[in-house]
Parts: sequence; C-alpha cells; structure tokens
Amino acid sequence: MHIPVLIDEVIKYLDPRDNETYVDATFGAGGYSRAILSRAKCKVYAIDRDKNAKKIADKLKEEFKERFDFLPGNFSDIKKLLKSVDVSEVDGIVFDLGVSSMQLDQKERGFSFDSDAKLDMRMNQDSDLSAFEVVNNFSQEDLASIIKEFGEEPKAKLIARKIIDRRKTHKITSCGEFADIVRSLYHGYSKTDPATRTFQAIRIYVNKELDEISLALKECKELLKIDARLLVVSFHSLEDSLVKEFLKKESGSHVSFSRYEPVFEDKNFTPTFKILTKSAIKPSENEIKFNNRSRSSRMRVAIKIN
Repeated sequence: MHIPVLIDEVIKYLDPRDNETYVDATFGAGGYSRAILSRAKCKVYAIDRDKNAKKIADKLKEEFKERFDFLPGNFSDIKKLLKSVDVSEVDGIVFDLGVSSMQLDQKERGFSFDSDAKLDMRMNQDSDLSAFEVVNNFSQEDLASIIKEFGEEPKAKLIARKIIDRRKTHKITSCGEFADIVRSLYHGYSKTDPATRTFQAIRIYVNKELDEISLALKECKELLKIDARLLVVSFHSLEDSLVKEFLKKESGSHVSFSRYEPVFEDKNFTPTFKILTKSAIKPSENEIKFNNRSRSSRMRVAIKIN
C-alpha cells in the first residue's frame, strides 16, 4: 500500500478549503490528491509524466467526479497544462520530488538496484534517453562528471572507470549488475546501499530532474494567488538546495545584513513569498518507523504575498 510522505504535515500547511483549487504537481500513486480531496470540497488538478499514473488517476476520477482532473505531462509545463483547462491561478501547489514509490516497486521500470530488470529509469516511458544508453555509451569522463555532480558520490571516478572496464567484455544490462559494480568499490557496513548515490545521479540526469524543478518553481510564482501556499517535499540535498535558494531569493532573505559583507540593495525588489518554515520539516521517528522511505524527506513551505 502506498504511504504518502509527510502527509499530515502537507495537509496541515496546505490547509485545503471548500471551493478552492489545488495542484498536486507530482501525482504518483495519488496519495496527496486523495488526502486533499478528502479534507475539503475542493478541486484538484494532478500532473504526472508517467503513463502508469493515469490508471490510478482514472480510479480517483470515478470517486471524486468533477472535483478531480488528471493532466498528463511534465510539471515544468504546469502553467501550460493548467491553461489548457482554462485555469490561470490556484490556491495551493504541492510537489513530492524524485522517484515515486510506484516506480521503485515496479521492478520492470529499471529504477531499483535490487532488480534484475533492464536499466531504464525513465519517468516518461516515451523519452529517448534511458539509463541503459548513459551507462553503456557515455565516456568515462562524462560518467564520472554525472555521478559526481548529481550523486555527490566521492568515488565517482573509480565507479566510472569500473563501468568502462566492464563494458570491454559486455554491455551492462541489468540494474543488479550495475549496482554490484558500485558495491564492489565499498566494503563494510553501510546504512544505505552503496549504489544509492550512483543510481540517483543517473536517474536525475536521464529525467533532467533539476532543470524540471527550477522551471516549475518559476512558473508557480505566476500561478499562485495571494495567500496561496507552495509546498515542496524533497529527498536529497540537490533538490532541497534548489528549493531553499529559490525561496530565499523570492522572499528577500538572501540579502546579507552582516557588517563584514557588502549589501547590494535593490530598491525595486518586492518579495513574492514569505517562508513559513524556518527550517525544513522532517518526518517524525514514528513515521520513519512505519514508512522507511520517508527517512530522508524534508518539506519547505511558503505563502505568496505579492
């Protein structure tokens, strides 16, 4: 059963109300959409680029009728997708970034390192580039750069060299074999699988995830009404840093007031958001106990003020 991460906190800060309109920008298995629709007599538009999400969305549509609509596509196109249904502003938007539990659990999708399925990792099954092409065709230098930049993997160069050595004898086809290549460079106990960072890096690169996030956040500025709320749940530092810096800039809290640093005051700057969470909200020990996948999650919340 799908367990939405930080669901109680999401509902608390989004505070769904009757007759308002919300966007679940990362529908996945529909946990947030269902919770929002169950909380108030509101309207929810859900977005996802994964074809398989539509099957779940169709069931939700049967249950909530005209209060729910699914818009297939990338969340970086959120403004265009909403415009296609004559929506120009909304009362709240929530993002749950990264790979979904549904994608991880479907072993044939090639996301999971404990699977013998073919390397894939495409969130949109129609995309041309998959993890298989990256791992088997990219140069050692490019692989090392991707694994270092998007996975923050300290052994990126060694992993890239090991991949190239393996490719001399045969193509690296399965998730399991790829994971074992990375694991072979690590010894001893680790809380997380040593392949985690490398898989994350390849997945982020294949799906252009950081570019997607940056584009989507900019579009949210125009879509949110005054007093509307933006909630973003992320799972690793690269995602969270993007969100944190965006909100700091848009709220004006990026300006330094230290006497040791020059302050460049922009008299024309008007804050767009007010940050509601002083620091990122993290799951409780109880949630982590019952949903281990929530352990690295964190949520940031802001309200549109201008």
